[in-house]
Amino acid sequence: MRIIRVSEIMTRDPVTVKPDTNLLKCAEIMIKKKVGSLLLIHKKRLVGFITQEDVIWALVKKSKKDLSDIPAIDISRRKIAVVKPNDTLQDAITKMKRLKFERLPVVSKGEINGIITIKDIITFDPNIYPELSELDYVREESAKLKRLSKIKKIGGKEIEGHCEECGNYGVLRLVDGRMICESCISSM
Repeated sequence: MRIIRVSEIMTRDPVTVKPDTNLLKCAEIMIKKKVGSLLLIHKKRLVGFITQEDVIWALVKKSKKDLSDIPAIDISRRKIAVVKPNDTLQDAITKMKRLKFERLPVVSKGEINGIITIKDIITFDPNIYPELSELDYVREESAKLKRLSKIKKIGGKEIEGHCEECGNYGVLRLVDGRMICESCISSM
């Protein structure tokens, strides 16, 4: 199999804003464009990078300030991890896994060329890198554990919550390490 370069599958026109764009406008753009991050560009150069999590962090930590008064550059990370267009896809995945990032800006000679995301990689070929599937599986199992920790006990034997089989809310029982509703138990 040939070596796949980042430039072959990256998103070429990422959503960008100026560094002085306020966070309220950034949040509106993220929602409208259905993206999880924005690249902060000044004179074709990448000067910052913010994600939905950064905006939420600002909302919580700077709750006394109006989001329309905070420029995006103020919450942007100072050090930005990037990849080059000629880097291999495996290099990008390795960097994403090491840094626990879901997206990396693609930069060449200081100028932004695009962005590569886990979604780009999986869309390209979901079977090409099984470790991404493993990462997704770990996230799903982690989410299940969080859901289970929130479930309230009822009478010691039964528990109320969302069924891990069908997703419906109701009274659950532990079957083979999973919390399952009566309906799913009876259909087994």
